[in-house]
Amino acid sequence: MSAETVSERARAYRRRFDRLDARIAAWMNRWGMGVLRAAVAVVFVWFGALKVFGVSPAAELVAATVYLVPPELFVPVLGVWEVLIGLCLLYRPLIRVGIFLLFLQLPGTFLPIVFLPGVVFTIFPYGLTVEGQYIVKNLVIIGAALVIGSTVREDV
Repeated sequence: MSAETVSERARAYRRRFDRLDARIAAWMNRWGMGVLRAAVAVVFVWFGALKVFGVSPAAELVAATVYLVPPELFVPVLGVWEVLIGLCLLYRPLIRVGIFLLFLQLPGTFLPIVFLPGVVFTIFPYGLTVEGQYIVKNLVIIGAALVIGSTVREDV
């Protein structure tokens, strides 16, 4: 087989790959935002409902962090707040409200890093406990919220 034939085959494979890659990227573009909104909404509704019903594994951490308000009041109220965030993200006209509520709530999720470093770190500043990992994953939620929020003017 000549070098020219090999080169032609390589270009043909590249064109096929490019067409497949374009179709996959178009599919992701079509479905990605809806899936992202639904996924973040499910996380907020689920985690919030756990707090409302008194079965959240994060309730103790929340109670230890926000010690100025009685946990039996604060934890369920926070849970309702989180459920509202999730529901707002599911209903397009309320995305702005959901993003606003989310950005009011999320800074508080990082308070244990300051107030309870012994609960968050096994080795400061890089070794995270399970609770620390639970907190740091909120960086992904912040990124997702920014992306979701960037779409609110698309239908205007």
